[in-house]
Amino acid sequence: MSPTQSSNYRLFQKLSITTVIAVYLLILVGGVVRSTGSGMGCPDWPKCFGSWVPPTEVSQLPSDYKDVYSQQRVQKNSRLASYLEKLGFAELAYQVEHDESIKEEADFNATKTWIEYVNRLIGAIIGLLVFATFVASLRLWKTDPVLTITSFSAVILVGFQGWVGSLVVSTNLLPGMITFHMLLALLIVCLLIYVAYRAKSSVNSSRWKLKDSWPASGLVIFLLLLTLAQIALGTQVRESVDMVAKTLGEENRQGWIDALGSVFTVHRSLSFLVVAMHVIVAALIYQRFGVSGNLTKWSLVLVVVIGLEVASGVIMAYFNIPRVAQPIHLLFATVAFGIQFYLLLGLISGSGSVDKYTQESQQYVSY
Repeated sequence: MSPTQSSNYRLFQKLSITTVIAVYLLILVGGVVRSTGSGMGCPDWPKCFGSWVPPTEVSQLPSDYKDVYSQQRVQKNSRLASYLEKLGFAELAYQVEHDESIKEEADFNATKTWIEYVNRLIGAIIGLLVFATFVASLRLWKTDPVLTITSFSAVILVGFQGWVGSLVVSTNLLPGMITFHMLLALLIVCLLIYVAYRAKSSVNSSRWKLKDSWPASGLVIFLLLLTLAQIALGTQVRESVDMVAKTLGEENRQGWIDALGSVFTVHRSLSFLVVAMHVIVAALIYQRFGVSGNLTKWSLVLVVVIGLEVASGVIMAYFNIPRVAQPIHLLFATVAFGIQFYLLLGLISGSGSVDKYTQESQQYVSY
């Protein structure tokens, strides 16, 4: 590889890693939006109260602003329902068009409006970073077109994610839409981690090929699926919290956990399996690569992240779901998912660290 090519790969790798970190920042901010109930702080999209810079006082809005934005939502949801019905989602289409709670307009709250506005600003910046990653990948098209294709796929997904975000607003945080929104974010994270890892392999002149890493790779795939299930269950628990909060009120916060039902019980019970599986995977990777292996270090980081994620869940369960713990809990779960995916890439490709058995064989031959 020429010095110019190596420089292009390094620049691309740094940019893609920066973008991954920025996406995680957005996930954290999104968690803050959710925990503070600011999701409907801006009743329209992409503008906020019809302006690119939202108001700071209710006096800046017309007296009938609730009716205005509620009617806009009804019209948009009517079009969405017709599309959903044509695609075969008749039940969802009916809910979108006839659920009265979707039409409810929240009172203006400057704090919530600006929290949501900051969330959108960060989202726009990340969109630009993802596009910049794609532009940087164009220089690598001749040597590795997969990087450019994957980067372009990330750009398309970010655009689709923005559209889904507009539906989340128009449907007034309809249950299921937020979960889908989160899963899309994780898919974008995976694409960006993949291109960063592939670029790193190219810089190190490693050949990308399948590698015999069973059973560790199989267990990591299982962990990825288990974590996805936990994140999906977690969003359902959060939706249940919203409903319980409306029913019991803030003054009875200590009774929220008991009222959550079976979804919370399943989510909590699965955490024991999650912890056990991560310890097993870390042990298998240590056995394969030794204490100095790069994947061993990341597997240990993963165990620590999972421990922190479980600890934040315990705090929520026993301290009446403090708002500060909710976005942190979500962040740890998504970071764990990203590390799991990184480990999988290292296990199934030939660009990771050489395992200790190979090292021992090389030493024996040398001797």
